[in-house]
Amino acid sequence: MISDAIRSLGQVFEPAFRAILIKSLAFTLAVLMVVWIGLQALVAGFVELPYPWLDTVVTILTGIGAIFALGFLVAPVTALFAGFFQDDVAEIVERTNYPADLPGKAMPLGTSMLSTLRFTGVVILGNLFALVLLLVPGINLIAFFVVNAYLLGREFFEFAASRFMPLTEARRLRQANSGKVFMAGLLIAAVLAVPLLNLVTPVFATIFMVHLFKRLSLTRRV
Repeated sequence: MISDAIRSLGQVFEPAFRAILIKSLAFTLAVLMVVWIGLQALVAGFVELPYPWLDTVVTILTGIGAIFALGFLVAPVTALFAGFFQDDVAEIVERTNYPADLPGKAMPLGTSMLSTLRFTGVVILGNLFALVLLLVPGINLIAFFVVNAYLLGREFFEFAASRFMPLTEARRLRQANSGKVFMAGLLIAAVLAVPLLNLVTPVFATIFMVHLFKRLSLTRRV
């Protein structure tokens, strides 16, 4: 699994994925920038202070708070990415690395978007829970990794599997290999936790889970 993760991280920067990576980065940065501007405008519009130096202090504190907010939003934005470019990434992996296998099929657009919105909501709630636990010493980082490992591992694996089987069967396959999927999710969460590198998380996670699904499928056939 570690070798697949390293392989997948290397593939992120290959020419075949470059255009998708650029679109992914642009999409992620655009969402985060809109949130940043919104937070700054909110504070500027509702907070009036009598002294200029207080304005400066509030601006600095708002900027620091915005950085934490943007860090929190990386995981939901990663989930939202799924409805836009994920099939393109999976198709390249399947065509390039598994040319002898039958190609997968993309979910209908409506189904894909509904699934994406549902999962994005779940990720937001899960990370809000993890954010609350940040106040509890000793389990804050553990909460971040456990929540995101489970949620992102589940989402990206079920996506890769559902290109080859009904979603209900994909879920059963995930449940039958829950330990491996969770460990793969931990590796995704580790990438998610690294500033700047976390921007490639959606592309990396999709590539990685296609490889994992193919490996588990081979085990099933044997």
